[in-house]
Amino acid sequence: MRRRHHFHIEHAGHSVSATIETGHRVEVEILVDGKETGHGTTHHDRPVTVQVELPTEPPTPVSVRATPGPGVPRCVLEAPDAVPQVMSPRIY
Repeated sequence: MRRRHHFHIEHAGHSVSATIETGHRVEVEILVDGKETGHGTTHHDRPVTVQVELPTEPPTPVSVRATPGPGVPRCVLEAPDAVPQVMSPRIY
């Protein structure tokens, strides 16, 4: 059975959201400031890292590491020169 899990964080003045759709094939969608900027897939509980850019001048590369399981899915935002930050789960 497929389920959707939502995560969010504010970083450097920008909104970063992630949706993980679990199941046999896991799909991860990343939105920056409400626009889809990255997408990744994996299988079962394997983690996947999606590279995106924040719309700064110059653009700032960041990545979202999504771990669909085991247990409750989770997401971590990784940015250069910053400690990885756990993204807060959101209920929709």
